[in-house]
Amino acid sequence: MMNSVEMDVPLFMIGRFPVTLPALLAAALLVVLLVLMGKAARVRRREWQEAGRRACDAERRMAEILRAQTEMQGRIAAMTDVFGTRQHELNQRIDGMTHRIGQTMTEQSRRTHENLSRLQERLVAIDTAQNNIQALARDVVGLQAILSNKQTRGAFGQSRMETIVADGLPMGAYEFQATLSNGSRPDCLIRMPNGQPPLVIDAKFPLEAWNAIRNAGEDGSRTASQRFRRDLDIHIRDISEKYLIRGETQDTAFMFVPSESIFAEIHENFESVVQRAHKARIVIVSPSLLMLSIQVIQSVLRDQRMREQAHLIQGEVMRLMEDLGRLDDRVQKLQGHFAAAQRDVEQIVTSSGKLARRGQKIETMEFETMEAPAGHAPPARGAESRTGRLKLRVVDED
Repeated sequence: MMNSVEMDVPLFMIGRFPVTLPALLAAALLVVLLVLMGKAARVRRREWQEAGRRACDAERRMAEILRAQTEMQGRIAAMTDVFGTRQHELNQRIDGMTHRIGQTMTEQSRRTHENLSRLQERLVAIDTAQNNIQALARDVVGLQAILSNKQTRGAFGQSRMETIVADGLPMGAYEFQATLSNGSRPDCLIRMPNGQPPLVIDAKFPLEAWNAIRNAGEDGSRTASQRFRRDLDIHIRDISEKYLIRGETQDTAFMFVPSESIFAEIHENFESVVQRAHKARIVIVSPSLLMLSIQVIQSVLRDQRMREQAHLIQGEVMRLMEDLGRLDDRVQKLQGHFAAAQRDVEQIVTSSGKLARRGQKIETMEFETMEAPAGHAPPARGAESRTGRLKLRVVDED
């Protein structure tokens, strides 16, 4: 370890100043301090620069944030205005929609009330129709019960036929349940004009087989059809044998079918039966065809009555022509009297005209004689006489 003497020994000289070890150490320490202080200053300067940069960045970012905030506030204000306008429009639309919905609900309520009223009326009509249908069903059941019995079925066809005949022909032109010479009793005899034999109408149509066709299924329909065809053939043969009597009845008879649908079904599906009836001179008629035939017979009877009364009509026409001739003679005489009276009247009118003209001329002559012009002396007597005679002569010539 050095002592203080050795430490004070100069180590070297810098100019006139000796450099000792403590001084060198102090200088070194001072240099180290200066270096450290420079480094610290550089570090602080860098920190200050970094802090300034950071402050500038922060200010720039703050400015950007403020600008963005300003833009955001402007956008928020614009959006607020837009939202306010849109909200106002939306409120108006909601008010209009509410008004329309109210009107629609009111109209819908009115229509619903009207529809319910009409529905109630239709329900009442349906109830009435249902009651009518039930009554009709009861009537149909009763009719079915009637038609299921042969006697009641015959009475049903007989009543329809009698109604049609009685409505179309006068009393005495037909007879129901008349007895023929062979003892058979047809349902109706219609007396034909000009002494012709009466026409026979039969109303006992076989409905049992027809009802069997309607009630049979697919398996039994053929058997029921054969039975219906057989019953029709038997009925046609019975009419031909019982009611077609030469000289007593017409050579053609009517077989009355009391239903238009059955009549159509026979002509559509049983053509052989229709042909067999034509060969037997039996005409199958429905209610409408029977009514038409009755109208034709009525026209024929009316023509016969007119022919029977033709001589009476002719005599009346002859007497009418005689009266017409006498009337013509009297009219001609009256026309001659009218012509003579017309000539007399024309002569009277001519004479009255002449008298009127003569009187006018006389009146003119007196006027000229009595009044003279002012300031002139009246003509002499001889001149006046000559003037009067001249005018009288003119009147006489007229």
